[in-house]
Amino acid sequence: MKFLSPPLITLTMKKVLFLALAAASFSFTSCDSKTENAQENAADGVEASGEAKADAMEEQADMVRDSADNKADAMEDAADVNNPSQTTPAPAAGATTTQQ
Repeated sequence: MKFLSPPLITLTMKKVLFLALAAASFSFTSCDSKTENAQENAADGVEASGEAKADAMEEQADMVRDSADNKADAMEDAADVNNPSQTTPAPAAGATTTQQ
């Protein structure tokens, strides 16, 4: 059975200890803290609120657009009723026409 010399054991132990500490520090840094979670939740709330406001504004814009379309259609319909077609009316029954 072969044993490691004392300097080699010390070097190996240092490497193992360093790797163990590095692994532990990475595992702790990957965990979310309560403060970080609270900030993320607040940010999510702000985002959701902004989305709701944008949706409401889009709905209001659609209503304004629809109202303007309906008013324009009503105005066009009224113009059609008040101003009948500008075509030449047919001659009355029994009337004669002259050609030039």
